[in-house]
This record gives sequence, C-alpha cells and structure tokens, in this order.
Amino acid sequence: MKFSTAFALAGTASLALATPTPTLQKRADFCGQWDSTVTGSYTIYNNLWGEASASSGSQCTGVDSLSGSTLKWHTKWTWAGGAGEVKSYANVVTSITQKALSSISKLTSVWTYTSTGTDLVADVAYDLFTSSTASGDAEYEVMIWLAALGGAGPISSTGSPIATVTLAGKSWKLYYGLNGSMKVYSFVASSQVTSFSGNLMDFFNYLISDQGLSSSQILTSAGAGTEPFSGTNAVLTTTAFSLTQS
Repeated sequence: MKFSTAFALAGTASLALATPTPTLQKRADFCGQWDSTVTGSYTIYNNLWGEASASSGSQCTGVDSLSGSTLKWHTKWTWAGGAGEVKSYANVVTSITQKALSSISKLTSVWTYTSTGTDLVADVAYDLFTSSTASGDAEYEVMIWLAALGGAGPISSTGSPIATVTLAGKSWKLYYGLNGSMKVYSFVASSQVTSFSGNLMDFFNYLISDQGLSSSQILTSAGAGTEPFSGTNAVLTTTAFSLTQS
C-alpha cells in the first residue's frame, strides 16, 4: 500500500487507548479523504490517499456492526482514470501489542466478504508492517492478497513470483519488490479467497525460514482492506472480520 507509513503507525498507536465495545449497531457512512472511526479494538479508515490520480470518483466507508470481536463493515466506490494507480485503501486496523515476531505465536484472523462492481480492478488484502524499532519507519510491508480482481497486481521487481507456497490451507504466489526503501512481500492467492480463516503468523514464519526476514523485526501495524484502481458502483461488504494476537 503506497501511503505514509507514519500515518499508519500513528493510527495504530492511538488504538492502545481504545476501550473494547462488545456490541455496536450500524453507523453512518463517512466519505472524507482521511475520515475514520474507532470501534472496539478496530479503527476503520476511508483513506483515499491516491484520489488525486483519478479523473473522477468518490468513496464512502461504514461500520455495520460489532459483536464481541467480530466486525462487519463495508466500502463503496466509483473511480475512473489514473490507470494502474491505486486510489485508496479503505481498511480496518486492529489494535496490537507492538513486539518482535519471535514473541508472537498467533495472529488469528477470520475474514469473509463479497465484492461487486462493474469494470472492477482492485485487491482485497491484509497489509502488515514491521520495523526494527516500535517507533521506527516501516522497513518491511507484508501483504496477503485474498483477491486480485480485474488484473490487479502487486509491487514486484520482476513481475514474476519468487515462490509458490501453501499456507493457511491455500496456495499463494509470492512476489517481492521495493516501495522506496521499504521491502515489500506480497502473497497473492492463486484463486480468489472470499472466506479466510487462519494464523497470519504462518506467513511471517515462512518469510523468516525461507526468505531471510529477521524474527527480531517488530510488528507495528496490522490492517485489512481493499485497494481499488478503478470500478463503477463497486461494493466490498465484510460480513465477518476478526483479528486477535497472542
């Protein structure tokens, strides 16, 4: 995701003060570029960071409900122009304890969603950042693409996967590239996954054992959402999302 990691980390830090809310009903949609709302241990962002690259369009995001740790939310957009440019990353960031990957046994997550729209080009992806210090700039970005819709593709130095692996019971093509100085690993599902349930640490543990990622890297932010390039009357509806750390 090509947006300021300082924004992401600041948002994550503020979540530590959030008080969990066991149940919550639907809230009104918010449509501003940097609009967000805190719901329990989650912060939901509209995050229209790339809207300037569009010739026209808009996007709104909303919370449908929270029951226990299970969040339901949605985002709707129409974007035109700026081919190949991401317009936004509507997403939910979970409050986590920032600590070394070696100290995290599980990042258990469930994500069930539907996506509709015309001429839709977008991904549906987890977006996780690590750094050598809790307050430092992100050094690694690890994305887990549940869907690459309409030909959307990840950051890649070569345009080709560096490996194909099976994790969390699914097949993934792994890509590697740089976003400035930040190293980006993207696991792209070989076929669309609309209902995910698994331990996100499986992906980090693979990178540690097979790709040289240091286990001393600190997980600083954990997000999940969609990056649209274009589409008309598009809707991503999450009917169940949860992420817990242990």
